[in-house]
Amino acid sequence: MTNAPIVSYTRMEEGTREDYLLLKELEKPFKDATIDRVLAALRQLRDSYAGDQVDRYEHSLQTASRAFRDGADEEMVAAALLHDVGDLLAPDNHSEFAASLLRPFVSPTTHWIVAHHGIFQGYYYFHHYGMNRNERERYRGHPAFEPTVEFCAKWDQTSFDPAYDTMPLSAFEPALRRVFARAPWSAAGPELVPAA
Repeated sequence: MTNAPIVSYTRMEEGTREDYLLLKELEKPFKDATIDRVLAALRQLRDSYAGDQVDRYEHSLQTASRAFRDGADEEMVAAALLHDVGDLLAPDNHSEFAASLLRPFVSPTTHWIVAHHGIFQGYYYFHHYGMNRNERERYRGHPAFEPTVEFCAKWDQTSFDPAYDTMPLSAFEPALRRVFARAPWSAAGPELVPAA
């Protein structure tokens, strides 16, 4: 056990202002290191799903490489890099997992694209499982529908190629760190976030 200061309460309702200010101070280094944990999780994609000609780590790097080379902005390149990071811990809802990870740092459109890319990607294979490949059509009319179609068509579904000249993670790390260094929105809502 460390000698770090701790709060006085055992039930949150008993917490004092001092307790919560202490927690806010102590959480900063942990939150600042989020990007390091994200990068570690991304690297662990090497050990996920078998069967493709490239592993999910390589697929993620390829997707980001294609987005970068197409001139996508830094936020979208970061989203392309992390779009499948949920495969490791949430394989049945990986899109939502990755989108939740990104949500505090990206635009609503980028969040939506990542959250829905799994269904949109299904256009390329759902029919082989007896499912409706046009499941994405239920979202037609949404402002992010076409950008999500494009994300999947140009970058995601094409990124399983072992011969592709994939950029290394080091090429994306500075941009990813900048995206995760943005002031995040709060789960309590932006209107409840106190001024710094």
